[in-house]
Amino acid sequence: MKEKCKKYEALFTFADQRTLNEHLQICEDCRAEQEKMDKVSELISEVKPFYKKKNKANNQLKVACILFALVIGGASIGVVGNNQDMMDYIKYGDTLSAEDYGFPVDSYGFLLVE
Repeated sequence: MKEKCKKYEALFTFADQRTLNEHLQICEDCRAEQEKMDKVSELISEVKPFYKKKNKANNQLKVACILFALVIGGASIGVVGNNQDMMDYIKYGDTLSAEDYGFPVDSYGFLLVE
């Protein structure tokens, strides 16, 4: 009984193409392995465009999510930044009055002008 050749993996990985081709011409076992690898390569090349298309769609979705987050974040920062009562509520838990700032106020909470 003939022992199966085990050189294919080493030649495929580490040898140059010429050395591999020379060995494939004389070795039946390695030639069968090469045919299997050729079939796998054909399958990969067949499905490659579908994966690229899927990857492109995923990248577009990521960009759309980032842009959405930037727009919503920018709008909310603009609203909160321009509304002092909201900023006070976020920072201190309550809105601050003129009296809280240390200004003189009358009984109605308006600034006291003397």
